[in-house]
Amino acid sequence: MVGKPFIVDGQSLLVMKTTYMRLFADESGESHFEDIDVELAFAEFAPTAPPMGASAFMAALESGFIGGPGGWTGDWHVSSARNLFVVLSGEWQIEASDGTVRQFSASDVLLAEDTSGKGHRSRVISKEDSLALVVQLAK
Repeated sequence: MVGKPFIVDGQSLLVMKTTYMRLFADESGESHFEDIDVELAFAEFAPTAPPMGASAFMAALESGFIGGPGGWTGDWHVSSARNLFVVLSGEWQIEASDGTVRQFSASDVLLAEDTSGKGHRSRVISKEDSLALVVQLAK
């Protein structure tokens, strides 16, 4: 998570970076994964607090929690909306229609944008229940 220096009160700070996964459908309806790299530039974020790394924000419509019991399986389906899916506990496995399989555990983020096409399969692969935060994004 290192990048270019940012100077605050004579102190050198670094630009932070993070990565999240994107799931999308191409023109033929096939779903695929893509790594998205994000830069968090140091900026005044909260009044009176020192600068901190912040990415560009995405407009959100609503948010909520979803949970799946250990062993839960969802056959082929598309995303209900353009959603940020943040795993809080447990572990998920998602299969894109192109055959690529990815696993997501606590603190992993998936931007699910496959709202049309063949969709994906989901399952909770942990023995314990899984909890996720879902943020529905504007189009």
